[in-house]
Amino acid sequence: MAKPPAAAREAALYVLGRCRRFSAWSQQTLDAAVKKYALDRRDTALCSRLCLLVLQNAALCDYYIDSYSSQRSQRLEPQVRDILRLGVVQLLFMDKIPPSAAVSEAVEEVKRTAPRAAGLVNAVLRRIAENREALPPIPGAGSAAELAIRYSHPLWLCEKLVGEYGYDHAGAYLEQNNRESGLTLSVNLCRTSTEALLQKLGAAPNALSRVSLDLPSQDVTALPGFAEGEFFVQDAAAAAAVLAADPQSGMRVLDACAAPGGKSFLCASLMGDRGEIISCDLHAKKLDRLAQGAERLGFRSIRTAPMDASRPYESFRGGFDLVLADAPCSGLGVIRKKPEIRYKDPEELRSLPPIQRRILDGAAACVRPGGVLVYSTCTILREENQAVSGAFLADHPEFTRLDERTIWPQDYGSDGFYYCKMVRHA
Repeated sequence: MAKPPAAAREAALYVLGRCRRFSAWSQQTLDAAVKKYALDRRDTALCSRLCLLVLQNAALCDYYIDSYSSQRSQRLEPQVRDILRLGVVQLLFMDKIPPSAAVSEAVEEVKRTAPRAAGLVNAVLRRIAENREALPPIPGAGSAAELAIRYSHPLWLCEKLVGEYGYDHAGAYLEQNNRESGLTLSVNLCRTSTEALLQKLGAAPNALSRVSLDLPSQDVTALPGFAEGEFFVQDAAAAAAVLAADPQSGMRVLDACAAPGGKSFLCASLMGDRGEIISCDLHAKKLDRLAQGAERLGFRSIRTAPMDASRPYESFRGGFDLVLADAPCSGLGVIRKKPEIRYKDPEELRSLPPIQRRILDGAAACVRPGGVLVYSTCTILREENQAVSGAFLADHPEFTRLDERTIWPQDYGSDGFYYCKMVRHA
């Protein structure tokens, strides 16, 4: 590749600008950019890669920019900073783009949008290109501040993790968040077997879940067996939580926060599609997509119902053998898939535990005596995990904890995940 195609760079700037100004989700904005700029497959892949690298390495890029710039990165026009960051990730993380091309394209781009900054952009990127093998060391070795720059995560999160788990554990988690995620599928055991699908797709078995298999990122709908409903997209950590719940044939199951549907689908798969699964969500549109997925997979045991999980229907109370409560959370376990999550306002996260507790209380009311309740999140924060389930158990002596687990991304290359399995006594 002689130089990064202009359309891909322009689209990447559009995506980064929307994410910055409107806190937009990068994947949805990328989809819009592909249409807006009429990107072909090659340009789409490049645009996606550029955006991901900038979102994953923004603080690191700014540190190197500040090391060679006469003006602090935070004082630059936001679009100029975006152009510089794009140039930095091309220089440091993309070996197929020649340094000279990365610099010249950045300069041409800034001439079109902020011509007064062209000299600064040229000088900074040339200095970084010249010093790629001898960049200034990140200060504060062994500290949370160093991790915050090296892996471009907020300082508050790095300080919290280092304080609770130590430097090495925190660093491993942060590094994993910046790795590219592949594609993980769960097997529809009603249509095929794990062994058969592994061979059919040339996939790798997943060490965390016996029904999960791993592939490189690709269009899942183009895989053989998709139309036949032999699999569905689901991270192995989420699958592990369902396996721990142990749904059995003939059970009545409530998936209280079901969208996008993976847990309901895996329950149906493990139950041989025998029993009843009611999949609920606040938003009817999400349930429409879930129902379409169930139809592709051939599951007849699943039906949907819009519901606020914190206020279950009276007819649901005490009526289920198994209740899954996968509560809305900070999402800090899925940063590798949604890199912008790391930039959430920590003040907003403090409002989540009370919501999670209300959902858990509502879900618990639907468990019959002898039945099982599973509370789960896709975060690694104790405040949203052990603190919520622990407070619930303290207030509900009729429930006993059977199993509890935090799955860290660095341990299995999966999402970060938490689940707590509880039984209701007669």
